[in-house]
Amino acid sequence: MDIGALSMAISQINVRTEVNVSIMKKTINQAETNGQSVVKMLGQFVQPHIGGKLDIRG
Repeated sequence: MDIGALSMAISQINVRTEVNVSIMKKTINQAETNGQSVVKMLGQFVQPHIGGKLDIRG
């Protein structure tokens, strides 16, 4: 393999790596956003006065 072909192959690998990293960053950001939304949504439904006591009659 000559130097020109090797250089192009390395360049293509670098571009693919950059694309993969960019996609992974977007995926991580989206997952963080979704997680924050779930935490916020669950926080709205918390009712601390419910479930604190259990009455059992036999």
